[in-house]
Amino acid sequence: MSGGVPRSLAAGLALAAFGAIAFSGKAIIVKLAYRHGVDAVTLIMYRMLFALPLFVALAWWAGRGGPALTARDWRVVCALGFTGYYLASFLDFLGLQYVTASLERLILYLNPTLVLVLGMLVYKRRVTRGQLAALAVSYAGVLVVFGHEVRLEGGATLLGAALVFASAISYAVYLVLSGEEVRRLGSLRLTGLASTVACVLCIAQFLLLRPLAAAQVAPEVIWLSVLNATLCTFVPVIAVMMAIERVGATLTAQTGMIGPLATIALGVLLLGEPFNAWVVAGTALVLVGVWLLARASQGPAGRPS
Repeated sequence: MSGGVPRSLAAGLALAAFGAIAFSGKAIIVKLAYRHGVDAVTLIMYRMLFALPLFVALAWWAGRGGPALTARDWRVVCALGFTGYYLASFLDFLGLQYVTASLERLILYLNPTLVLVLGMLVYKRRVTRGQLAALAVSYAGVLVVFGHEVRLEGGATLLGAALVFASAISYAVYLVLSGEEVRRLGSLRLTGLASTVACVLCIAQFLLLRPLAAAQVAPEVIWLSVLNATLCTFVPVIAVMMAIERVGATLTAQTGMIGPLATIALGVLLLGEPFNAWVVAGTALVLVGVWLLARASQGPAGRPS
């Protein structure tokens, strides 16, 4: 191909951007669904119910010709599914009841910094001054937006931010501990299996905590959940994996920085969330911090939730 951007590079960047924007839509859909009186347990049940057959199909397709799962594999998959997809998703849904979609996305975007800290604590990896500076910049950005929301909303913001931050920690644990299993099973197969476990757990949680009558929700909640399960959960997983195949994990992660910007734009347009200097400054600091961290280290690319 003469001149311009190579076709494979352009396709990879487009897939990475689409995946980041689609993932970002999850928070918007959850906030829209909450307007119809549904609670977090019921809402995440519907999301996972509709996503379950898709992830089962993904696990089957990605596992063709691969090694049979051992008892140890199943134990690891169940543990990773609980930590990385069930617990992280449930805490995130709970937190979104109390904070804006913009703050939620900025907190989740701290995920690479949490992976760095966990790697230091668990594997005694050294942290450079450049990485520490990147951490400081990223967390300063979140604190700017968090401080502004606390002044406006009070204690509810503190609770919501704590839940979302706990969600980010849970997913960071998944990333840190999943490396060996990814090498054995492959990223798509592991994602399909672990997500299937999470789907079953979310459905079981609903059956244990809620009467079946609680499944009677507004039609809008059903359609929003279908959209969440497909366009904002399953499809971006595939898009990001395809992008990594074409342009690599580093460039895919850097392109994913469009995610928080997309969430803020959608929050303003669809939810009427505020767009002010505090949000702009906080977002800029978080993006710069993650960019600095990507340059200073060779860690996991971050969270596709």
